[in-house]
Amino acid sequence: MGCRQRTAKSDLLRVVLARDETATRLVADVTGHAPGRGAHLHPTRECLGLAERRRAFARALRARTPIDVGPLRRHVEQQDPVDTGQADATDLASNAPNTGDAQRDQGRRPGKESGSSGS
Repeated sequence: MGCRQRTAKSDLLRVVLARDETATRLVADVTGHAPGRGAHLHPTRECLGLAERRRAFARALRARTPIDVGPLRRHVEQQDPVDTGQADATDLASNAPNTGDAQRDQGRRPGKESGSSGS
């Protein structure tokens, strides 16, 4: 719904409307068997944000009243925590491929630069 990318149903989160006397809330249907019309989206903050900006929930679920997205947002935030970026830098350094620079440098003679024509 949000990013409009097609993927396996098992990778998506089903959402349904939960109505009570005061409001209509959008909730996550983790079992996939809640009654009512459902819609699917990726369980990420980005996909949820896109769906909210497009007002896709009201259209997909055929809602005639304003929808409270708060409960769904809290669920998605728990499933998709904010990435601080610190782990990524460490992972990149530890997973960087060995380019063999040290091995190439050992084979060179001091004072001789590679690629020079010697003139």
